Amino acid sequence: MGKQAHIQLEKMDHLTKAIIVGDPKRVTIIASCLENVEKLSKNRGYISIKGTYKGTPILVVSTGIGAPSTAIVVEELINIGIDTIIRVGSCGAMQHRILLGELIIPTGIVRDEGLTKKYVPSNFPAIANETLLNLAQLYAPKANFGITRSHDGFYMEDNAKNEAFWSHFGILGADMESSALYVLASLKNVRALSILNNVVLYEEDLNEGVNNLVNEEEMVALGELKSIKLALKILHEVDSKHV
Repeated sequence: MGKQAHIQLEKMDHLTKAIIVGDPKRVTIIASCLENVEKLSKNRGYISIKGTYKGTPILVVSTGIGAPSTAIVVEELINIGIDTIIRVGSCGAMQHRILLGELIIPTGIVRDEGLTKKYVPSNFPAIANETLLNLAQLYAPKANFGITRSHDGFYMEDNAKNEAFWSHFGILGADMESSALYVLASLKNVRALSILNNVVLYEEDLNEGVNNLVNEEEMVALGELKSIKLALKILHEVDSKHV
């Protein structure tokens, strides 16, 4: 296929692995961890670069917030030959034991957003790729692995009630994008994983948590860097003969 309408990218030789991020500023942080960095496109909030990590070519693209925007990026990445996608994002904890800056890695996701129901019925599972998940468990054994929830917003009147409902069932954390990634990856037969940095303590103030991320509060910033390094290591190793 030719150049994609939104990300404004086309197929590139030897480039099959990508990191997607919600926050465009995270693209710059990832760039600092790569070599041979090249800016590619900047269109409608979709910012992209490519570079290498220990010789492995990696594409990085920002998605913005939410499932619809993320799905556009995932669809178009697959169209240009990307077969392995890791989301490096942020989330809010839904268990009191999970601290700021700790990693949450969804093994499966409650699809509590609207978009993926347009693709498949609501009882279709959103699950991580086994190969990527095994590598995450190998390289980050202290991360929080389990089921998370993806949703569509923060400011509904029943938000706290909904969080309490899902927390009761052991849901680890919540974001807005990961279920779209997992569902589309399953449908399109590509590999996907989300690595999430906790930026909001459970039942704490949302604004304070998001501001911690914006202001690069120490623990949150360390968690973000840890999530980036884990994603890069997995993408570098996943097709190695040693794995």
